[in-house]
Amino acid sequence: MGYLRFLRANWLFLLAGFLLTFTSSYGQTYFISLFAGEIKGDFGLTDGQWGGIYTVGTTASAIAMIWAGVLTDRFRVRALALAVMIALAAACVAMALNKSWVLLMVVIFALRLTGQGMMSQLGAVAMVRWFEATRGKALSLASMGFSAGQAILPVVFVALFAVVSWRMLWVLAAVLVLLTIPVLLMLLRQERTPQSMAAEAQIAGMEGRHWTRREMLRSGLFFLMIPMIVGPAAWGTALFFQQVHLTEVKGWELVAYVALMPIYTLAAVVSTFASGWAIDRFGVSRIVPFQMLPFAASFAVLAFADTIFVAGIGLVIFGVGQGLQATGVSTFWAEYYGTRHIGAIKSVAAALMVFGSAIGPGVTGWLIDLGIDFPDQMLPISVYYVIAAGMATAGILRYRPTLGR
Repeated sequence: MGYLRFLRANWLFLLAGFLLTFTSSYGQTYFISLFAGEIKGDFGLTDGQWGGIYTVGTTASAIAMIWAGVLTDRFRVRALALAVMIALAAACVAMALNKSWVLLMVVIFALRLTGQGMMSQLGAVAMVRWFEATRGKALSLASMGFSAGQAILPVVFVALFAVVSWRMLWVLAAVLVLLTIPVLLMLLRQERTPQSMAAEAQIAGMEGRHWTRREMLRSGLFFLMIPMIVGPAAWGTALFFQQVHLTEVKGWELVAYVALMPIYTLAAVVSTFASGWAIDRFGVSRIVPFQMLPFAASFAVLAFADTIFVAGIGLVIFGVGQGLQATGVSTFWAEYYGTRHIGAIKSVAAALMVFGSAIGPGVTGWLIDLGIDFPDQMLPISVYYVIAAGMATAGILRYRPTLGR
């Protein structure tokens, strides 16, 4: 089934997935970092102090995701999304009202847990459960919410800085979240029964069974996949977090570098659709081993880039990796570990990704303070991705025969 026919036949559920991933934007690093200057100014924080607060809050949210993510196995998307979105809106309001740097850690924790953590988890788990043979297409279409948020919200909110205070912009974010709730509830008023709740529709994983989270944590495959899970979140976040430093070291104009973002987004969108089709056509086992290679190539290109044009090539390649990652990982968990406990299983992966997004900026910033510029860190990061690809490939080759299909 082509994308257009698939979209027409399932647009209610796909739009719901899009809204879930789009709404995660208010807890994503790229959105929160827009306010970094104002937050540091109002709270009297240095770069290191702000980075420390962000790391503490994000790390705490990663730990909480291990338990919070299990809720997606126990509640329908409609009910759980309502609660999470109300909590996300409250966190946005808390950011607007908070005057204490100590409570700022709590606010960051709430934004990261409800936004990047739970809203992203809900979007991915819903697609994996609602669709079986077309999971790849469903995930690629729902993942457009991430791309749309990254393309639209920074531009809109930065433009509003000129006329609205940064605290009122967080109130606006809360209002936008609340306005999304009735739309989502309307789309899901006849929510499709989650496949994991219907015995006849459950899809088993390795060895023809549904793995629990505890069993997954004891499996060799899981440990081989950890670098693949953590890497894109850690070093991808660092790439955007350190973009000012990167342009200063390279001697590029920041405005010229930021102007490359649309082509990066376009590459990510095209790759997302292509990977969704490829997963449905060839299976996730043939896609996962290659997911890390575009990341490795992009960091190698950026390490040696001496012009903004070459930087654009690097970001396009990075976008290809992002597109592969958007669909491949979620599909992998369902195929190899089954769908019955997919929420609990994916919560671990989500926690690792959130944790990666916390440590990436911290590690690269620490190395910069030691005198190792970010471009000099890029080749070792590229090597990391190659190693992660090798470990993932080894895992696929070792455990794929146990799928029995």
